[in-house]
Amino acid sequence: MTLTIPSVTTHTHRPVHDRETDPPPPADLGGVMSGRYRALTLGIVSCVLLVAFEATAVNTAMPVAARDLNGLGLYAFAFSGYFTASLLAMVVSGEWSDKRGPLGPLSAGITTFGVGLLIAGTAQNMWTFVGGRAVQGLGGGLLIVALYVVVGRAYPERLRPSVFAAFSSAWVLPSIIGPVISGTVTQQLGWRWVFLSIPVLIALPVALMLPELRRLQAVAAATTTTHAAATPTPTPAPRGWALDRRRILLALALAVGAGLLQYAGQLLDVYALIPAAAGLALLVPAVTRLLPRGTFRAARGLPTVILLRGIAAGAFFAAEAFIPLMLVTQRGLSPTLAGLSLTSGGVSWALGSWIQGRPWAGRHRSLLIRTGFLMCAFAIAGAGLALVPAVPAYVVAVVWTVGGLGMGLTIASVGVLMLAFSEADDTGENSASLQVSDALGNVLMAGLAGVLFSVVGTGTGGGFAAIFATMTGVALLGAAVCGRTRVR
Repeated sequence: MTLTIPSVTTHTHRPVHDRETDPPPPADLGGVMSGRYRALTLGIVSCVLLVAFEATAVNTAMPVAARDLNGLGLYAFAFSGYFTASLLAMVVSGEWSDKRGPLGPLSAGITTFGVGLLIAGTAQNMWTFVGGRAVQGLGGGLLIVALYVVVGRAYPERLRPSVFAAFSSAWVLPSIIGPVISGTVTQQLGWRWVFLSIPVLIALPVALMLPELRRLQAVAAATTTTHAAATPTPTPAPRGWALDRRRILLALALAVGAGLLQYAGQLLDVYALIPAAAGLALLVPAVTRLLPRGTFRAARGLPTVILLRGIAAGAFFAAEAFIPLMLVTQRGLSPTLAGLSLTSGGVSWALGSWIQGRPWAGRHRSLLIRTGFLMCAFAIAGAGLALVPAVPAYVVAVVWTVGGLGMGLTIASVGVLMLAFSEADDTGENSASLQVSDALGNVLMAGLAGVLFSVVGTGTGGGFAAIFATMTGVALLGAAVCGRTRVR
């Protein structure tokens, strides 16, 4: 449903539609795979497919790589390096996209992502490997935010839910076959080829979407020039092409602060208080200035939308991270079976994204998000039932199907609302805020889960029960505040 608002005072409270950057009405016919959008849709979905395959395949090869490079002590930094670098790149990509269009950060993101894979695949020691993962994080952060900007600028509002559904579907196949392919390649050819083979796939999305992105860039420039020439009265000067140095410095502080917190989490002694305090001193002021004002008090409109992304990602993935460990240590399942118990969630996630993309769903965004949070809470609480010996272990696969469906409804709907609440010049900034919230939700909830697991006990089921109970409460909190996505 398209809602046109004649007068808008601030983009953080009211949705803005019918922007100049949207395609003209005659092109607003057909779906995302119609002739007008086919090449672009295939290109950007291929980018998501590339990132998804990298995430699933590389995670499978990572333990072997760390052992081969004699770097098990730096194993966690191979993940935190990616995360820390991506936080900085997300903000840079948002600024870059708003000021100069998404073509630059998208191209730079794909290229940097490939370079990081090559560095990691050819590394001769663990520190070089960690550096390669950090370069990958820079590319991934640039890429994901630019993709959101492309969706906001290239597709009319009615097609955006379908694009986000396609993004979610692109994760299904890699989540199922990625670990199998990666494991086979690692065993037969070596772990390096898992990293070195992925850059070959980069040519496909670039070839598909580059012509259309160039056309969009040219049309946007021509539209801006024509509008300026036809305006009879003086208008405010457009934003400069220089990136906002203040936001870049805040992003750097955010990334360094998050890195220090993760480093402190690895020490687990009294000396950890020093990097932890320094990390908080950097992270808290930075995140409060980078996210929309009112995010942490769930102000109506965009701030609540941004907050919900972090709540959903944090609760779901923090619980998911401990499910395989619970099934292996408490129920005696093999690591393979424990991992497969979560596969059903990836498939149902795509189904949930498809449901929210139906034409009728636009009228019920808040209800869909609330339903999704309630389904996630049910799944997290249900997973805890596997701690009871009388309950069959396969209950996890059943309830995680429900949780994946809920995440599909929630995450895609939140992305759609973020674009609806964004003006043309702020799409990149708000997309970056959404991704930053997602990343911070993950790291904060994962850290909280780790603390609960250590304090309550790692040798019994009490630690797992505490994690699932806490994350169920976090999901219910999301359900309670999602009504504030509606603007009065």
